[in-house]
Amino acid sequence: MWTRAELKSLAKASLKDNYWKAFLIGLVLSLASGSGSGGSSGRAGDTANEFIHRNPDAFIIIIAIIILGIAYRLLLGYSLEIGSRKYFVQLAQFKNTNGCYSFAFDGANYRGIIGTMLLRDIYNFLWSLLFIIPGIIKAYSYRMVPFILADNPNIGADKAITLSRRMMNGNKFDTFVLDLSFLGWYLLGLLAFVIGIFFVNPYVFTTEAHLYLVLRKNATDYEFCTYEDLNLQKDSDDFNGYNNYKNDENYFKRDDN
Repeated sequence: MWTRAELKSLAKASLKDNYWKAFLIGLVLSLASGSGSGGSSGRAGDTANEFIHRNPDAFIIIIAIIILGIAYRLLLGYSLEIGSRKYFVQLAQFKNTNGCYSFAFDGANYRGIIGTMLLRDIYNFLWSLLFIIPGIIKAYSYRMVPFILADNPNIGADKAITLSRRMMNGNKFDTFVLDLSFLGWYLLGLLAFVIGIFFVNPYVFTTEAHLYLVLRKNATDYEFCTYEDLNLQKDSDDFNGYNNYKNDENYFKRDDN
């Protein structure tokens, strides 16, 4: 069982003396995945319609932009996202964080990342066509896929997606509440000329990494997957990010900040 206060306390410990590097990695992750970008979309439809009306070639331009966006996501974005997630998972375990991006762009790892992330995004898109709520629920079901790939990019698309669903079973609502608990920080970030949200992201991303470590341990304990599936060693320090502090009664600060 996990609590928001525990995960956030662990995140603060992980970021101590590591914040500015985490800030730079978080910036890459935000740009690669679109998370925490803070972009305004309220008038996107009206703006696009007006642009098309005034410019006869607008449709071609928009299609070109979409194609470029998809190409960026496929060729760079996915691997940058997984490399960044690996950094935060390593940081959460107090491990060496060097080489996370080279890992994500390395041969078979690169191909495995693209195939699995593409399938996950297709699933998310198809579920979103069934209205908002089913799409949100499935997005939370697939939430751990990037973290799983950060451990083993070659686990296979179906296996990664299935494992994420099993990890998130019974944890989706609590994760949703965890996300909501950062809302105040993001509002402050928006007030700080919008760019303030990027300074919140390291805290959020590190907390998410600690959540993954807890769910990963549950998955191996309940035999949802094997240690080999995630390139783990049973008797190593792969689970220390959570367990190092879990029994320290003086460590956790029971707050939601």
